[in-house]
Amino acid sequence: MSVVPADVLPGGALALKQAVPAPAELGPRARLWPSLAAVYRAQLSRARVARIPLLFVATFQSIGIMILMRGVVDGGGEAQAVVAGSAVLVVAFVALNLLAQYFGQLRASGGLDHYATLPVPPAAVVLGAAGAYASFTVPGTVVTALFGCALFGLPVAHLWILVAVIPLAGAALAGLGAALGLLAPRPELATLLGQLGMSAALLLGVLPPERMPEAVRLARDLLPSTYGVEAFARTFGPHPDWARVLGDLAVCAGVGVISLAVATWAYRRAAVR
Repeated sequence: MSVVPADVLPGGALALKQAVPAPAELGPRARLWPSLAAVYRAQLSRARVARIPLLFVATFQSIGIMILMRGVVDGGGEAQAVVAGSAVLVVAFVALNLLAQYFGQLRASGGLDHYATLPVPPAAVVLGAAGAYASFTVPGTVVTALFGCALFGLPVAHLWILVAVIPLAGAALAGLGAALGLLAPRPELATLLGQLGMSAALLLGVLPPERMPEAVRLARDLLPSTYGVEAFARTFGPHPDWARVLGDLAVCAGVGVISLAVATWAYRRAAVR
């Protein structure tokens, strides 16, 4: 009688080890920039149907404010502040107010679960949505700035600065709006916070700072859009101080990075709940 090791039997341990297939290799992780481009295109096509009324409301609101202020402000530095603040207000209306509402509704309806199942980095979701909403502000901001310059007799030679003001101020405000929408426990509260943020941008950005009390000026310095307004307003002078313009834009960029990082953290926090 011969003894056969159990390892070589059909049901032995060796046979079982050979029968178990090796684990499949996972695919490469999604990279940030291709994912960001995909989310941006998806959000842009999704919101395309609302582009015309959205642009009309944001632009008409800012133009109406400038017409009202024309009876109070004659010209000079106050007119520069009104035009610059009204132009950036278009960005605040979309990037802050509407984005807070969007993310608040997305969280309440379970839409974050859809993005959580996709191989997309959280930063791509936040940046893609913020970029898509901020893109809608470009025509309205340009039209508002041109109308304000014609209304108050300001030069248009340096309106090219909007190429930097719109994305930097839009990033700062969009990150803030996304964070408010994602951190708010209810969509109604997200809408309220977005409206309050836009009202702050209206009151603190459009009104000339020279007529504000000192406490209000301090609150104005805490608003991210203030530095976009200041950078734009400084370019209306005959000899703009470009060092201060670049300084204001640098502050805008820094606040934008921080606010978008907070929004990304808020997205991670909301997606796992």
